[in-house]
Amino acid sequence: MNVLAQMPDAAGASVPLFELRGISKSFPGVKALDDVSFVIRPGEVHMLLGENGAGKSSLMKVLCGAYSADGGEFFLNGSKVEIRSAADARRLGIAVIFQEFSLVPYLDIAQNIYLGREPKGRIPGTIDRRKILRDAKTLLQTIGFDIDPSTPVHKLGVAQQQMVEIAQALSQDARILVMDEPTAALSDRETELLFAVIAQLKSKGVAIVYISHRMAEVFSLGDRITVLRDGKRVGEARPGQSSPDELIRLMVGRNVDTSYPRDFAAEPGAVVLEVSNVSASSGIRDINLVVRAGEIVGLCGLVGSGRTEVARAIFGADRIAAGEIRVDGQLRSGGPDKASRLGIALIPESRKAEGLALIRSVGDNLVVSALRRLFPLGLFVPQKAREVSGGLVRQLRVATPSTKQPVGLLSGGNQQKVVIGKWLAAGAKVFIFDEPTRGIDVGAKAEIFALIDDLVARGAAVLMISSEQVEIVHVCDRAYVMRDGRIVGELSRHELSEENIVRLGMHHA
Repeated sequence: MNVLAQMPDAAGASVPLFELRGISKSFPGVKALDDVSFVIRPGEVHMLLGENGAGKSSLMKVLCGAYSADGGEFFLNGSKVEIRSAADARRLGIAVIFQEFSLVPYLDIAQNIYLGREPKGRIPGTIDRRKILRDAKTLLQTIGFDIDPSTPVHKLGVAQQQMVEIAQALSQDARILVMDEPTAALSDRETELLFAVIAQLKSKGVAIVYISHRMAEVFSLGDRITVLRDGKRVGEARPGQSSPDELIRLMVGRNVDTSYPRDFAAEPGAVVLEVSNVSASSGIRDINLVVRAGEIVGLCGLVGSGRTEVARAIFGADRIAAGEIRVDGQLRSGGPDKASRLGIALIPESRKAEGLALIRSVGDNLVVSALRRLFPLGLFVPQKAREVSGGLVRQLRVATPSTKQPVGLLSGGNQQKVVIGKWLAAGAKVFIFDEPTRGIDVGAKAEIFALIDDLVARGAAVLMISSEQVEIVHVCDRAYVMRDGRIVGELSRHELSEENIVRLGMHHA
């Protein structure tokens, strides 16, 4: 591979349109960007690759002014400039189209394009509606989008909304256009139309930074490829001088983490959770998986691949449209209440928003899911609740002065223990962990994984979702890999590697 991380820019000696030099950005406990340099040239599609958490989004948010860099410099046509806000970035001609559009659905196309920059009418306090429609139509035609600009945005499809976002960016004289996974929700035909627009923009000298996990796009559209890993720029290549396998190796080539050793299940027990041909309106399709007693099964893939949607469907939070879910052979129907009665537990990604009642005590949170089991006659017995919650605090080593402490005052790791504890009290036998270590420190991670290992040692079945491939590899007995709402492969213990996960999770040429 032609890696140029330590070499001068290979495009020639001409001054780049825009350059980021030595950009660093830290958050509490995390260095998101570490001395990253990135060159943007006019009329070029610069592909930006990296695993989840590699720093791609952080770098683009620094570029568009959503984040302020802790260190580094910016240069426009060789002259140093400052980006301290989104307004600064817009003045420099930088526009970003994120996966989640920023359009106002009940305004029309023209209003969205010129929102906040409407031309004034002849009468003070009015808007020149005719000029907005005329200018919007001209702009839309330049990108080949033939549509009435008075059409409300909520009546448009995803691809059409994306065209409006592009038009909005160009209306601000954007010279640099960042596209974050622009084809994620597009059909093949819509993708072709987008590629035609990109070719038009390139011919007019617009620089495009394109974030993608689809290798076919990387090699068909890209003029240059930069790879980030763990917040650092680890390489640069030309599409004709590299291959998908080489890029994947560069993306995952970190040191092996052996912080979470465990004894893997030689022979797991009986099937506890069985998901058969499940589809849902959330976008998941034909999901088939099994989890046996005594094993940890990973569910991985890129952000947006449908992992959380599978967890929600199993737990009954999202209604399924087809297929069936069984626990110990018993059909699961209804919502979360019925799922929990069958022994299914969900430890959600957002523990503060969905897993805990933050203003309530540690004790209240620990027994809330077990009220029916602990008090079958419907009569709450405070002494029994205190005994159960106190026992769980000791068992899980929750760092709290007492069970009366508001759970919102605990650290992230201890809050996660409380979420696990409430399902232990409920007698759960299937535990679904969605990003169990997000936002907690290294020491707490080791404790959480020790708790999960203890659960399976006692015969529980665990389905674990994680964006950290290294966690999947070193904790799970096997794993399913998702892409675009489907399971695209299963990796056994001896096949389980970061490289194989990324290869299945990405779109190959």
